[in-house]
Amino acid sequence: MYKMKRLIFFIILIVLMSTNFCFADTPSINGQSGILMERDSGRILYSHNLNKKLPMASTTKIMTALLALEKGNLDDKVKISNKSVGVEGSSIYLYNGEIIKLEDLIYGLMLRSGNDAAVAIANHISGSVEEFANLMNKRAKEIGAINTNFTNPHGLHNNNHYTTAYDLALITRVALKNKKFREIVSENLWVSQRNQNQYFYNKNKTLSQYKYGDGVKIGYTTKAGRCLVASATKDKMQLIAVVLNDYNWFNDCYKLFDYGFNNYDSLVVYDNNQFIKNVNVVNGKESKVSIVTESNLILPVRQEEKNKIKIFIDAPKEIEAPINKGERIGKVKVYLEGELITTSDLLANKNVKEKQLLDKVIGYVLNIFN
Repeated sequence: MYKMKRLIFFIILIVLMSTNFCFADTPSINGQSGILMERDSGRILYSHNLNKKLPMASTTKIMTALLALEKGNLDDKVKISNKSVGVEGSSIYLYNGEIIKLEDLIYGLMLRSGNDAAVAIANHISGSVEEFANLMNKRAKEIGAINTNFTNPHGLHNNNHYTTAYDLALITRVALKNKKFREIVSENLWVSQRNQNQYFYNKNKTLSQYKYGDGVKIGYTTKAGRCLVASATKDKMQLIAVVLNDYNWFNDCYKLFDYGFNNYDSLVVYDNNQFIKNVNVVNGKESKVSIVTESNLILPVRQEEKNKIKIFIDAPKEIEAPINKGERIGKVKVYLEGELITTSDLLANKNVKEKQLLDKVIGYVLNIFN
Protein backbone atom coordinates (compact mmCIF):
# COMPACT_ATOMS: atom_id res chain seq x y z
CA MET A 1 0.00 0.00 0.00
CA TYR A 2 2.83 2.36 0.92
CA LYS A 3 4.64 1.59 -2.36
CA MET A 4 1.44 2.24 -4.30
CA LYS A 5 1.01 5.66 -2.64
CA ARG A 6 4.61 6.55 -3.45
CA LEU A 7 4.10 5.52 -7.07
CA ILE A 8 0.96 7.66 -7.38
CA PHE A 9 2.77 10.58 -5.73
CA PHE A 10 5.65 10.39 -8.22
CA ILE A 11 3.28 10.13 -11.19
CA ILE A 12 1.43 13.25 -10.05
CA LEU A 13 4.75 15.04 -9.47
CA ILE A 14 5.98 14.16 -12.96
CA VAL A 15 2.71 15.39 -14.53
CA LEU A 16 2.90 18.68 -12.64
CA MET A 17 6.53 19.19 -13.58
CA SER A 18 5.74 18.47 -17.23
CA THR A 19 2.85 20.92 -17.19
CA ASN A 20 5.01 23.64 -15.64
CA PHE A 21 7.74 22.97 -18.16
CA CYS A 22 5.37 23.28 -21.11
CA PHE A 23 3.92 26.58 -19.94
CA ALA A 24 6.89 28.08 -18.11
CA ASP A 25 7.44 30.68 -20.84
CA THR A 26 3.81 31.78 -21.04
CA PRO A 27 3.62 35.24 -19.45
CA SER A 28 1.05 36.58 -17.03
CA ILE A 29 0.12 40.22 -16.56
CA ASN A 30 -1.31 42.28 -13.72
CA GLY A 31 -3.88 44.13 -15.84
CA GLN A 32 -7.59 43.51 -16.27
CA SER A 33 -6.94 42.64 -19.91
CA GLY A 34 -4.09 42.46 -22.36
CA ILE A 35 -2.95 41.22 -25.74
CA LEU A 36 0.18 40.69 -27.82
CA MET A 37 -0.37 40.96 -31.57
CA GLU A 38 2.00 40.88 -34.54
CA ARG A 39 1.42 43.88 -36.80
CA ASP A 40 1.68 42.47 -40.34
CA SER A 41 -0.43 39.34 -39.92
CA GLY A 42 -2.56 40.35 -36.94
CA ARG A 43 -1.73 37.02 -35.32
CA ILE A 44 -2.45 36.96 -31.58
CA LEU A 45 0.49 35.57 -29.62
CA TYR A 46 -0.95 36.15 -26.13
CA SER A 47 -4.27 37.30 -24.70
CA HIS A 48 -5.97 37.83 -21.36
CA ASN A 49 -9.63 38.93 -21.28
CA LEU A 50 -9.07 40.26 -24.81
CA ASN A 51 -12.76 41.15 -25.39
CA LYS A 52 -13.53 42.68 -21.98
CA LYS A 53 -14.96 46.20 -22.43
CA LEU A 54 -12.96 48.72 -20.43
CA PRO A 55 -12.18 52.46 -20.42
CA MET A 56 -8.98 53.26 -22.33
CA ALA A 57 -7.95 56.76 -21.14
CA SER A 58 -5.54 58.54 -23.53
CA THR A 59 -4.86 55.50 -25.69
CA THR A 60 -8.01 56.90 -27.34
CA LYS A 61 -5.66 59.33 -29.08
CA ILE A 62 -4.32 56.60 -31.35
CA MET A 63 -7.60 56.80 -33.26
CA THR A 64 -7.60 60.61 -33.08
CA ALA A 65 -4.13 60.75 -34.63
CA LEU A 66 -5.03 58.19 -37.30
CA LEU A 67 -8.05 60.22 -38.42
CA ALA A 68 -6.05 63.47 -38.35
CA LEU A 69 -3.53 61.87 -40.72
CA GLU A 70 -6.20 60.32 -42.96
CA LYS A 71 -8.57 63.31 -43.14
CA GLY A 72 -6.29 66.31 -42.67
CA ASN A 73 -3.21 67.88 -44.23
CA LEU A 74 -0.10 68.17 -42.08
CA ASP A 75 0.49 71.73 -43.31
CA ASP A 76 -3.03 72.87 -42.42
CA LYS A 77 -3.02 76.02 -40.29
CA VAL A 78 -5.45 75.50 -37.42
CA LYS A 79 -6.88 78.54 -35.66
CA ILE A 80 -7.55 77.77 -31.99
CA SER A 81 -10.88 78.81 -30.50
CA ASN A 82 -11.98 78.91 -26.87
CA LYS A 83 -13.47 75.42 -27.30
CA SER A 84 -9.93 73.99 -27.42
CA VAL A 85 -8.49 76.04 -24.56
CA GLY A 86 -8.23 74.94 -20.94
CA VAL A 87 -9.36 71.36 -21.50
CA GLU A 88 -9.06 69.27 -18.32
CA GLY A 89 -5.98 67.07 -17.86
CA SER A 90 -2.77 66.86 -19.93
CA SER A 91 -2.22 69.93 -22.07
CA ILE A 92 0.08 71.59 -24.60
CA TYR A 93 -1.35 74.95 -23.40
CA LEU A 94 -3.10 76.17 -26.51
CA TYR A 95 -4.41 79.72 -26.32
CA ASN A 96 -7.35 81.46 -27.96
CA GLY A 97 -6.52 82.80 -31.42
CA GLU A 98 -3.29 80.79 -31.75
CA ILE A 99 -2.54 79.51 -35.24
CA ILE A 100 -0.74 76.17 -35.23
CA LYS A 101 0.09 73.56 -37.85
CA LEU A 102 -1.92 70.36 -37.76
CA GLU A 103 1.37 68.44 -37.71
CA ASP A 104 2.37 70.16 -34.46
CA LEU A 105 -1.04 69.38 -32.97
CA ILE A 106 -0.62 65.67 -33.74
CA TYR A 107 2.84 65.61 -32.18
CA GLY A 108 1.47 67.42 -29.13
CA LEU A 109 -1.38 64.91 -29.02
CA MET A 110 0.79 61.79 -29.13
CA LEU A 111 3.97 62.88 -27.32
CA ARG A 112 2.56 65.16 -24.62
CA SER A 113 -0.95 63.64 -24.62
CA GLY A 114 -2.52 67.07 -24.99
CA ASN A 115 -6.28 66.91 -24.39
CA ASP A 116 -6.55 70.44 -25.78
CA ALA A 117 -4.75 69.24 -28.93
CA ALA A 118 -7.30 66.42 -29.24
CA VAL A 119 -10.23 68.85 -29.09
CA ALA A 120 -8.53 71.19 -31.58
CA ILE A 121 -8.02 68.30 -34.02
CA ALA A 122 -11.64 67.18 -33.62
CA ASN A 123 -12.95 70.69 -34.30
CA HIS A 124 -10.64 71.10 -37.29
CA ILE A 125 -11.52 67.77 -38.92
CA SER A 126 -15.24 67.51 -38.13
CA GLY A 127 -16.38 70.88 -36.78
CA SER A 128 -17.20 69.54 -33.32
CA VAL A 129 -16.21 66.92 -30.79
CA GLU A 130 -19.56 65.15 -31.25
CA GLU A 131 -19.19 64.82 -35.02
CA PHE A 132 -15.59 63.69 -34.65
CA ALA A 133 -16.68 60.99 -32.20
CA ASN A 134 -19.12 59.75 -34.85
CA LEU A 135 -16.24 59.63 -37.32
CA MET A 136 -14.12 57.70 -34.79
CA ASN A 137 -16.87 55.12 -34.33
CA LYS A 138 -17.38 54.77 -38.07
CA ARG A 139 -13.66 54.16 -38.61
CA ALA A 140 -13.53 51.71 -35.72
CA LYS A 141 -16.26 49.59 -37.32
CA GLU A 142 -14.40 49.65 -40.66
CA ILE A 143 -11.28 48.35 -38.91
CA GLY A 144 -13.28 45.60 -37.18
CA ALA A 145 -13.22 47.09 -33.68
CA ILE A 146 -16.88 46.24 -33.05
CA ASN A 147 -16.71 46.33 -29.25
CA THR A 148 -15.47 49.91 -29.09
CA ASN A 149 -17.38 53.15 -28.60
CA PHE A 150 -15.90 56.65 -28.59
CA THR A 151 -17.58 59.72 -27.11
CA ASN A 152 -14.57 62.06 -27.28
CA PRO A 153 -11.12 62.39 -28.92
CA HIS A 154 -9.00 62.44 -25.74
CA GLY A 155 -10.16 59.65 -23.41
CA LEU A 156 -11.41 61.63 -20.40
CA HIS A 157 -13.86 59.37 -18.61
CA ASN A 158 -17.35 58.77 -19.93
CA ASN A 159 -19.36 55.64 -19.13
CA ASN A 160 -20.06 55.14 -22.83
CA HIS A 161 -16.42 55.50 -23.85
CA TYR A 162 -14.78 52.07 -23.94
CA THR A 163 -12.81 49.53 -25.92
CA THR A 164 -11.21 46.09 -25.56
CA ALA A 165 -7.58 45.04 -25.66
CA TYR A 166 -8.28 43.26 -28.95
CA ASP A 167 -10.01 46.26 -30.56
CA LEU A 168 -7.29 48.63 -29.42
CA ALA A 169 -4.66 46.34 -30.96
CA LEU A 170 -6.61 46.29 -34.23
CA ILE A 171 -6.80 50.09 -34.32
CA THR A 172 -3.10 50.38 -33.51
CA ARG A 173 -2.24 47.81 -36.16
CA VAL A 174 -3.90 49.97 -38.83
CA ALA A 175 -2.32 53.15 -37.46
CA LEU A 176 1.18 51.62 -37.49
CA LYS A 177 0.84 50.87 -41.19
CA ASN A 178 0.81 54.65 -41.72
CA LYS A 179 4.43 55.80 -42.18
CA LYS A 180 3.88 59.25 -40.65
CA PHE A 181 2.15 57.75 -37.63
CA ARG A 182 5.16 55.47 -37.06
CA GLU A 183 7.48 58.47 -37.28
CA ILE A 184 5.43 60.47 -34.78
CA VAL A 185 5.11 57.82 -32.08
CA SER A 186 8.79 56.85 -32.29
CA GLU A 187 9.98 60.44 -31.72
CA ASN A 188 11.48 61.26 -28.33
CA LEU A 189 11.37 65.02 -28.88
CA TRP A 190 9.52 67.25 -31.32
CA VAL A 191 10.26 70.97 -31.62
CA SER A 192 7.12 72.68 -32.91
CA GLN A 193 6.87 75.99 -34.76
CA ARG A 194 5.05 77.66 -31.86
CA ASN A 195 6.33 80.78 -30.13
CA GLN A 196 5.95 79.22 -26.69
CA ASN A 197 5.70 75.73 -25.20
CA GLN A 198 7.24 74.46 -28.42
CA TYR A 199 9.11 71.43 -27.01
CA PHE A 200 7.17 68.17 -26.91
CA TYR A 201 8.93 65.37 -25.01
CA ASN A 202 7.46 61.90 -25.36
CA LYS A 203 5.87 60.49 -22.18
CA ASN A 204 6.14 56.92 -23.48
CA LYS A 205 9.09 55.35 -21.63
CA THR A 206 9.02 52.32 -23.95
CA LEU A 207 11.29 54.23 -26.34
CA SER A 208 14.07 54.58 -23.79
CA GLN A 209 13.54 51.55 -21.55
CA TYR A 210 13.00 48.72 -24.02
CA LYS A 211 15.77 47.93 -26.50
CA TYR A 212 13.46 47.43 -29.48
CA GLY A 213 10.69 49.86 -28.42
CA ASP A 214 9.31 52.23 -31.07
CA GLY A 215 5.89 53.54 -29.81
CA VAL A 216 2.89 53.93 -29.14
CA LYS A 217 0.77 55.68 -26.40
CA ILE A 218 0.23 55.79 -22.64
CA GLY A 219 -3.00 56.66 -20.83
CA TYR A 220 -4.25 57.16 -17.30
CA THR A 221 -7.43 58.25 -15.55
CA THR A 222 -8.67 57.33 -12.10
CA LYS A 223 -11.46 55.18 -13.58
CA ALA A 224 -9.42 53.58 -16.37
CA GLY A 225 -6.25 53.00 -14.38
CA ARG A 226 -2.91 52.73 -16.16
CA CYS A 227 -3.33 51.84 -19.83
CA LEU A 228 -0.53 51.29 -22.31
CA VAL A 229 -0.26 50.44 -25.97
CA ALA A 230 3.38 49.75 -26.81
CA SER A 231 5.20 48.56 -29.92
CA ALA A 232 8.60 47.02 -30.54
CA THR A 233 10.37 45.81 -33.68
CA LYS A 234 13.05 43.15 -34.02
CA ASP A 235 14.19 41.27 -37.15
CA LYS A 236 11.47 42.96 -39.25
CA MET A 237 8.75 41.74 -36.87
CA GLN A 238 6.75 44.45 -35.10
CA LEU A 239 4.75 43.47 -32.03
CA ILE A 240 1.90 45.40 -30.42
CA ALA A 241 1.33 44.97 -26.68
CA VAL A 242 -1.81 46.32 -25.00
CA VAL A 243 -2.55 46.31 -21.26
CA LEU A 244 -5.59 47.96 -19.68
CA ASN A 245 -5.91 48.91 -16.00
CA ASP A 246 -2.47 47.54 -15.23
CA TYR A 247 -0.42 49.06 -12.39
CA ASN A 248 2.70 47.33 -13.78
CA TRP A 249 1.95 48.60 -17.27
CA PHE A 250 5.43 49.08 -18.77
CA ASN A 251 7.04 45.98 -17.29
CA ASP A 252 4.10 43.82 -18.34
CA CYS A 253 4.38 45.06 -21.92
CA TYR A 254 8.13 44.37 -21.90
CA LYS A 255 7.40 40.90 -20.57
CA LEU A 256 5.00 40.31 -23.48
CA PHE A 257 7.58 41.54 -25.98
CA ASP A 258 10.23 39.22 -24.55
CA TYR A 259 7.82 36.32 -24.80
CA GLY A 260 7.02 37.12 -28.44
CA PHE A 261 10.59 37.66 -29.59
CA ASN A 262 11.95 34.66 -27.68
CA ASN A 263 9.34 32.17 -28.87
CA TYR A 264 8.47 33.25 -32.42
CA ASP A 265 10.58 33.69 -35.55
CA SER A 266 9.83 35.91 -38.53
CA LEU A 267 8.76 33.84 -41.54
CA VAL A 268 8.46 35.76 -44.83
CA VAL A 269 5.40 34.17 -46.42
CA TYR A 270 5.48 36.48 -49.45
CA ASP A 271 7.00 39.80 -50.45
CA ASN A 272 5.41 43.06 -51.46
CA ASN A 273 4.24 43.11 -55.09
CA GLN A 274 5.08 39.40 -55.51
CA PHE A 275 3.69 37.72 -58.65
CA ILE A 276 1.05 35.12 -57.83
CA LYS A 277 -0.56 34.04 -61.13
CA ASN A 278 -2.07 35.19 -64.42
CA VAL A 279 -5.83 35.59 -64.79
CA ASN A 280 -7.60 35.36 -68.16
CA VAL A 281 -9.18 38.61 -69.37
CA VAL A 282 -12.52 38.58 -71.19
CA ASN A 283 -13.10 41.22 -73.87
CA GLY A 284 -9.74 42.89 -73.19
CA LYS A 285 -7.00 44.20 -75.46
CA GLU A 286 -4.73 41.78 -73.62
CA SER A 287 -5.66 38.19 -72.92
CA LYS A 288 -4.18 37.97 -69.43
CA VAL A 289 -3.42 40.12 -66.43
CA SER A 290 -0.97 39.23 -63.68
CA ILE A 291 -2.04 39.58 -60.05
CA VAL A 292 0.39 40.45 -57.26
CA THR A 293 0.35 40.77 -53.47
CA GLU A 294 -0.67 44.10 -51.97
CA SER A 295 2.03 44.04 -49.30
CA ASN A 296 4.59 41.74 -47.77
CA LEU A 297 3.59 39.29 -45.05
CA ILE A 298 5.89 38.40 -42.21
CA LEU A 299 4.27 35.74 -40.05
CA PRO A 300 5.43 35.00 -36.50
CA VAL A 301 5.77 31.24 -36.08
CA ARG A 302 7.26 28.82 -33.60
CA GLN A 303 10.00 26.54 -34.87
CA GLU A 304 7.68 23.54 -35.00
CA GLU A 305 5.06 25.48 -37.00
CA LYS A 306 7.22 26.45 -39.97
CA ASN A 307 6.32 23.42 -42.07
CA LYS A 308 2.62 23.68 -41.25
CA ILE A 309 1.88 26.91 -43.14
CA LYS A 310 -0.52 26.51 -46.08
CA ILE A 311 -1.30 29.24 -48.63
CA PHE A 312 -4.58 29.29 -50.57
CA ILE A 313 -5.12 31.57 -53.57
CA ASP A 314 -8.73 32.71 -53.94
CA ALA A 315 -8.92 34.36 -57.38
CA PRO A 316 -11.27 34.05 -60.38
CA LYS A 317 -10.22 32.11 -63.49
CA GLU A 318 -11.21 35.06 -65.65
CA ILE A 319 -12.20 38.70 -65.27
CA GLU A 320 -14.01 41.16 -67.53
CA ALA A 321 -12.17 44.17 -69.02
CA PRO A 322 -11.57 47.04 -68.39
CA ILE A 323 -9.19 46.47 -65.47
CA ASN A 324 -7.35 49.17 -63.55
CA LYS A 325 -3.90 48.70 -62.10
CA GLY A 326 -4.26 48.14 -58.36
CA GLU A 327 -7.81 46.81 -58.71
CA ARG A 328 -8.59 44.13 -56.11
CA ILE A 329 -9.07 40.84 -57.91
CA GLY A 330 -8.66 38.13 -55.28
CA LYS A 331 -7.23 37.20 -51.91
CA VAL A 332 -4.37 35.15 -50.57
CA LYS A 333 -5.28 33.24 -47.42
CA VAL A 334 -2.71 31.87 -44.97
CA TYR A 335 -3.58 28.87 -42.79
CA LEU A 336 -1.74 27.27 -39.90
CA GLU A 337 -2.83 23.77 -38.98
CA GLY A 338 -6.18 24.40 -40.66
CA GLU A 339 -6.83 27.71 -38.90
CA LEU A 340 -7.06 30.90 -40.99
CA ILE A 341 -4.32 33.20 -39.68
CA THR A 342 -4.52 36.15 -42.06
CA THR A 343 -5.67 37.29 -45.49
CA SER A 344 -4.41 39.88 -47.95
CA ASP A 345 -5.76 41.34 -51.18
CA LEU A 346 -4.38 40.45 -54.60
CA LEU A 347 -4.12 43.34 -57.05
CA ALA A 348 -3.99 43.72 -60.84
CA ASN A 349 -0.44 44.56 -61.87
CA LYS A 350 -1.39 46.73 -64.86
CA ASN A 351 -4.23 48.36 -66.78
CA VAL A 352 -6.08 46.32 -69.39
CA LYS A 353 -8.36 48.27 -71.70
CA GLU A 354 -11.63 46.94 -73.06
CA LYS A 355 -11.74 45.95 -76.74
CA GLN A 356 -13.36 48.54 -78.97
CA LEU A 357 -15.52 47.69 -82.00
CA LEU A 358 -12.56 47.93 -84.40
CA ASP A 359 -10.52 45.58 -82.19
CA LYS A 360 -13.34 43.07 -82.27
CA VAL A 361 -13.68 43.27 -86.07
CA ILE A 362 -9.92 42.77 -86.55
CA GLY A 363 -9.95 39.87 -84.13
CA TYR A 364 -12.89 38.29 -85.95
CA VAL A 365 -11.14 38.58 -89.33
CA LEU A 366 -7.89 37.16 -87.97
CA ASN A 367 -9.77 34.19 -86.50
CA ILE A 368 -11.28 33.46 -89.91
CA PHE A 369 -7.87 33.40 -91.61
CA ASN A 370 -6.33 31.40 -88.81
